[in-house]
Amino acid sequence: MSDYEEYIPAKLNTIPEEENEFKAQDIFNKSWDEIKDLSGIDPNFKRRTSRQINKLNATPQYLDSANAVATGDDAGSKQINPGDVYRNGYGLFDVITPPYNLYELAHYYDKSFANHAAIDAKVENIVGLGYYFDATDRTERAIEMREDAAAVKRARNRIERLKLEVKDWLEGLNEDDTFTTTMEKVYTDVQATGNGFIEVGRKTNGEIGYVGHIPATTIRVRRLRDGFVQIIGNKIVYFRNFGASNRNPITNDPRPNEIIHIKEYSPLNTFYGVPDIMSALNSAIGDQLASQYNIDYFGNKAVPRYVITLKGAKLSADAEDKMFRFLQTNLKAQSHRTLYIPLPGDSEGNKVDFKMEPIENGIQDGSFKEYRKQNRDDILTAHQVPISKLGGSDSSSISAALSQDRTFKEQVARPAQRTLEKIVNKIIKEKTDIVELKFNELTLTDEIAQSQIIERYVRNKVMVPNEARNLLDLPQRVDGDNPVELGARRSADARANAQQTRQRDSDRTANQSDGEATLEGRNPQGEGRSSE
Repeated sequence: MSDYEEYIPAKLNTIPEEENEFKAQDIFNKSWDEIKDLSGIDPNFKRRTSRQINKLNATPQYLDSANAVATGDDAGSKQINPGDVYRNGYGLFDVITPPYNLYELAHYYDKSFANHAAIDAKVENIVGLGYYFDATDRTERAIEMREDAAAVKRARNRIERLKLEVKDWLEGLNEDDTFTTTMEKVYTDVQATGNGFIEVGRKTNGEIGYVGHIPATTIRVRRLRDGFVQIIGNKIVYFRNFGASNRNPITNDPRPNEIIHIKEYSPLNTFYGVPDIMSALNSAIGDQLASQYNIDYFGNKAVPRYVITLKGAKLSADAEDKMFRFLQTNLKAQSHRTLYIPLPGDSEGNKVDFKMEPIENGIQDGSFKEYRKQNRDDILTAHQVPISKLGGSDSSSISAALSQDRTFKEQVARPAQRTLEKIVNKIIKEKTDIVELKFNELTLTDEIAQSQIIERYVRNKVMVPNEARNLLDLPQRVDGDNPVELGARRSADARANAQQTRQRDSDRTANQSDGEATLEGRNPQGEGRSSE
């Protein structure tokens, strides 16, 4: 057991009937007899492992580590039981067991609506907005150092052509998915399971020829950190680390593909990541149980629970036992049940009186509204995603929603984009180091406001036209590196607007109410400025 495993629960506290299902899905948790016939295993590895297991089976003194305890005056072996290493695929292929069942974590992405919505919001705002290529800081610095205007212009043109070439190259590395789609799949895995894997394949000449996504639930990390192992169905595949050239220790593939591993850091594990939902797991489980409770309620025709009163009759021992067991045990973990008790008929002078009195027939069965809302808020807090990003509303003001969006962009989206850009640019650098990939950022201003901001920057010579066009993802212009020179009147107007030296306009703007500023509009045609 590793140092961190003692602090991690052996299994998640999930709905009991689903535990065995998740364990059964983990094909790494199989014995050698079940996985030795996987397609792709190297024959030498198979023979070596079979010999080792047969040797262990032939020496029973090593198979029971419980005997490694000294008793009385006799000394027993204290060595670690070698047979334990080969008890399943994790030991056989020397891969590390994830701290949490990856299939179970993926289950919560499909079953928890709040977790699903929060993950989708993060994915779309971090990698789903697309990407662009920009010159690296080193390249920009080299261009700025040039004094020859013609040379600068030629360099700018070459960079623009290179951007198009690199984008075409990147999109051509996968025939099925765009690069944005690939990153959406990878980052969905990162947020759902804590781990995402980018597969990189190379041509015979060593150049990158394929970039794609591998489902995180099927990949395990090697203990020696010399690669990864994937098992799906009856096939096993070994992957190297990106850029590595070590030999393949497991399968017969002489040229294994490579993997870039992206993970959500956890101080409890250095091999795998842990998703954000783990900090709100109880909320996810509780919300699922509350939802299932109400489904069971309506599935039983919405009949509320009752207190049963019986007068004037004596039940048989079997009937009493049946009712007692039903009330004491059968109601546990089952929201609604139907009980049938045979009653004796009325006798002379004695009438049987049977009553069922509801005790929770109000809004009890729909009383999880606030509880489920709190669960939703807990999950969104764990993901640091505001409710406004999910398309919902909690009656908060627009200004509060904008403030939450700004916090989400600065504290969640932008840092994640910087991390992913550094990882992805490892691939781009094998093609060129002149340009680099950047993800489009979440925009908090509308297009009209953004255009006004850019216009002011260009007019006031804060930036040149080409820099503005770069923000808009437009190609550079030949004369775009020169500051805009305004005419005398336009220059005076721009200066007056920037410095607010038109006193009457400034006073009128300052004195008018918000409604006047937005609804009043212009004066009727021909009236000109209103006199004051």
